[in-house]
Amino acid sequence: MKIREHVLISQLTTMRLGAAARYLIEIENEDDLGPAYDFVSAHNLPSYILGDGSNVIGRDEAYEGVVLHNLLTGIEIKSQTADELLVRVATGTSLNALVDYAVNDDWYGIEALAAVPGTVGGAVMQNAGAYGQEMSQVLVGVDAYDINAGEYVHIPVDDMNLCYRHSIFNSAGPDSARGRYFITAAHIRLNRSEIAGELYGSLHEYLVAHGKSDRRAATIRAAVRDIRDNKLPDPRTTPSAGSFFKNITVDEADIPALRQRFEGIPIFLIGSRWEIPSGWLIEQAGLKGALLHGMRVSDKAALILINESAGSYANLSRARAQIATAVKEKFGFDLQQEPEEIT
Repeated sequence: MKIREHVLISQLTTMRLGAAARYLIEIENEDDLGPAYDFVSAHNLPSYILGDGSNVIGRDEAYEGVVLHNLLTGIEIKSQTADELLVRVATGTSLNALVDYAVNDDWYGIEALAAVPGTVGGAVMQNAGAYGQEMSQVLVGVDAYDINAGEYVHIPVDDMNLCYRHSIFNSAGPDSARGRYFITAAHIRLNRSEIAGELYGSLHEYLVAHGKSDRRAATIRAAVRDIRDNKLPDPRTTPSAGSFFKNITVDEADIPALRQRFEGIPIFLIGSRWEIPSGWLIEQAGLKGALLHGMRVSDKAALILINESAGSYANLSRARAQIATAVKEKFGFDLQQEPEEIT
């Protein structure tokens, strides 16, 4: 266990914003967790669990607490048959590494999550999804350290209340477990079945345009990566936090009226949920490519905000408000931020 002091959050997060954290503890193995939380308790400080910082934003004021940096990595096979693979994945493992591990051996279930930045732990917490697949479709359960009880537990997926960008780990409300657990590993079940049903619009268009008729895992992974490479900045080199706003979910009964009111509005069925891409709303509001308080609305994907010259969280906050107001005035929808904030 390594303890550092006064580490800039801007150096740990891909949006490159944020003042210093009072302490940072590097969690390199599960045995570090007991001593780490003993340190947190002894100093009577709040704590925050951080992965690779790709979906997290720091604020202008210093974080007077302890950031626990999740560096747990590794993939372990728990069971395998001809048609099914169950693996235990340490939550500091990058989601891309897990996708490659699966696809390279022709396992299915997460190929559409290719090139999604972040760790497996972050993907579990927010039920990460892309192009019609979500973590909830392959997640069996998680191993975690119960901070309150000081013991290790297993939580089955049915107890996580997973839905769109939501779990008990990142939510408020009566079922919230926010701040209670450090998730150490995810149990993932993969299979040999190709992605079924109607493909997400841009993925379908890409496959048609490139003459691809199969849905093999490797084909879907390559297509998704090419789409994302051409639309989304690499957060390792271009300061951003990935998709900045959640898509809008709507009731099926409201769709006819929405399509009549807003010509060409895209509405997709993702699992059992109907979604409107927030990037399309932002583009239609005339903000694609706009520079707002040092934050650039990407000219390739309006859902992405790029930190070109915003030196503070305050500037980001002003840009966010301007975008949300424009979409609200034009469409009546309330945009919700996707990245978490360290507070």
